[in-house]
Amino acid sequence: MDKINCFLEDCVRKKHFPGAAYNIGNSKNVLVEGYTGKKGEAYGDVNSETIYDIASVTKVLASLGLMKLFEEGKLCLDDRIDKFFPEYDGMEKGVTTVFELLTHTSVIPGQIQIYRTCRDKADVLKAIMFYSPRERIKEPVMYSSQGIILIGEIIERLTDMPLDKALRLFVFEPLDMKNTCFNPDESLFGNIAPTENCPWRGKVVLGQVHDENAVVMGGVCAHAGAFSTAEDLAKVCTAMLTGLDKNGNEYLNQKTIRLMTANHTEGKNLARGLGWQKKDVSASPAGDLFTSESFGHTGFTGTSIWIDPALDLYAVLLTNRVHPVRSNEAIVSDRKIFHNLAVLNYSAK
Repeated sequence: MDKINCFLEDCVRKKHFPGAAYNIGNSKNVLVEGYTGKKGEAYGDVNSETIYDIASVTKVLASLGLMKLFEEGKLCLDDRIDKFFPEYDGMEKGVTTVFELLTHTSVIPGQIQIYRTCRDKADVLKAIMFYSPRERIKEPVMYSSQGIILIGEIIERLTDMPLDKALRLFVFEPLDMKNTCFNPDESLFGNIAPTENCPWRGKVVLGQVHDENAVVMGGVCAHAGAFSTAEDLAKVCTAMLTGLDKNGNEYLNQKTIRLMTANHTEGKNLARGLGWQKKDVSASPAGDLFTSESFGHTGFTGTSIWIDPALDLYAVLLTNRVHPVRSNEAIVSDRKIFHNLAVLNYSAK
């Protein structure tokens, strides 16, 4: 039996997560794909089309949408946010650049529980505008979902359409991601993996985004909210390796891909591309064998994608490790082992 599948079955037995779906491949082919375990407690078996809440992996989909607009000449990375948000004119945060938002080097706050005081999207945007954390001074790179929320708002203002429609136009449709969406229809709930038994909502979350800030925003935002399958996310990986869309035409120029996936924070506390994580010097979710050229992203719910152009290899892993509770952190080690096994067994280089 495939070593990847054996490893994931063992994780399920140890209750690291109820089940998992995965897809490993290169620029030409899917090399192995599979699934194991249950969607959740009493929710039936995982299958090839099981849909997962991908949490912060949403960030790279939004970043792809923004870079499509970049290639259309709608913005440049040095553009300040007060160009897109007149309400920031004259504010300290107004000089924040698109580059700083994408690399998590801006003064926009990090992981703040906005949902506890905000009622809707308008409240969230006001909170981001006026909240100024002192801790931002301590670390040059500070992971900020709030900064990426503004990326989604920039996309909406440049396209004059809701973010979900913009990403469908610029990302999902060109890459043939047929099972990727925000706020999935109830007809899909039977094959969606549930997430947390959420104290805030008083129920097991199914078909609604897990991230509470995203809930307040209506489920459509750039930092979290997308639902997808391992097969669909593999298509993103292939596009990043080849630059091609579903029809074999150019999706992103190779210059844009190199710009997105370069380490723009070298020598700082975290390695970051444009919307992508790079491989940190230590404690990287990439594991031990993916190279320094690799890039990817993880999601709080237990999801991840990782891509290595030097090895011509990608690995997608989808789990719902927050089901039924978020306290299980075995995924931190499991991701690294999964990536190591992917390289050992499927890399030709």
